[in-house]
Amino acid sequence: MGRVFDVLGETIDGVGDVGADVEYHSIHAHAPKLSEQKVATEVLVTGIKVIDLLAPYLKGGKVGLFGGAGVGKTVLIMELISNIARAHKGFSVFAGVGERTREGNDLYREMVESGVINEDEREKSQAVLVYGQMNEPPGARMRVALSALTMAEYFRDAEGQDVLFFVDNVFRFTQSGSEVSALLGRVPSAVGYQPTLASEMGAMQERITSTHKGSITSVQAIYVPADDLTDPAPSTSFLHLDSTTVLSRQISELGIYPAVDPLDSTSQALSVDVVGAEHYEVAREVQRILQTYKSLQDIIAILGMDELSQEDKILVARARKIQRFLSQPFHVAEVFTGNPGVFVSLEDTVRSFKGLVEGQYDDLPEAAFYMVGGIDAAVEKAKTLK
Repeated sequence: MGRVFDVLGETIDGVGDVGADVEYHSIHAHAPKLSEQKVATEVLVTGIKVIDLLAPYLKGGKVGLFGGAGVGKTVLIMELISNIARAHKGFSVFAGVGERTREGNDLYREMVESGVINEDEREKSQAVLVYGQMNEPPGARMRVALSALTMAEYFRDAEGQDVLFFVDNVFRFTQSGSEVSALLGRVPSAVGYQPTLASEMGAMQERITSTHKGSITSVQAIYVPADDLTDPAPSTSFLHLDSTTVLSRQISELGIYPAVDPLDSTSQALSVDVVGAEHYEVAREVQRILQTYKSLQDIIAILGMDELSQEDKILVARARKIQRFLSQPFHVAEVFTGNPGVFVSLEDTVRSFKGLVEGQYDDLPEAAFYMVGGIDAAVEKAKTLK
């Protein structure tokens, strides 16, 4: 634990070999049988308001973070590691697939600072990192996700652990497969991707599952080329996911981070049976208000706010406050923003948004809701603004 490996399972962190008594396994394996698999029904609290409220993650489920270049996928995945791995009792395995070496180094330093990796006593660490970065050959980038997945499977099956499996970036896995396919002289399919795209993705994704021995909860960053979600690379991933968190350039342009689109992001966990009636009703009401605001934006742009009915004016004001309240300062971004990161409990998130949609905070200014944690912090911030 606490080491950095390459695609072949060799250490690349300069600390030395892992020792002679090491087990080696093939990175190619079959998915667990249907009778061995276990259905995920427990919500995994991330401490990030927009995710916990509108697109909650399942323990033992598969999550996709979709977004174009520069909208905050890596920062969000680093915050999830920071929030979940510290509170999480099991192990974390991180696969760096075809991404920047600098980001891999930043993540390692972040894990050391947060205590997830203990450099003095490596055996007390809770994470393992497997890197096949941008400068690696396409074969290495294509296989590194499977190397990391094999380690996660070992912790799940041999040690009975609940494992967190992070992948950044699944698109690079597809892209490197496309390069290998071209080198082999295969006839490309749609948009130039390899003809075996669906089977390659399925072979990897079906191994990421929970069994009666332990669970693998997977969080996968997925780059969206040209912000086109219908591109074969991201759309092939959609089939395998329980929750999709879509990062939007329009929201990031408003300065709202994390730039999660509250209307495009979905989760199978957002049902009365899993999250409970109160959470479900509050989440649906938040989405209804935001959807109505979206449909009114054309009228506002052409005719102005004065042409709206009094009821619509109140709804628009609430929607703008909700939009800003979905922002949140991150622990991993403290060095850039100067704002201390906040972990918001699920109970506090539901209570805060319930008060917002019921109009309890209609008297507070919009600015009070921007980049705060719970509603109590917004109320305190409003006092300094008046």
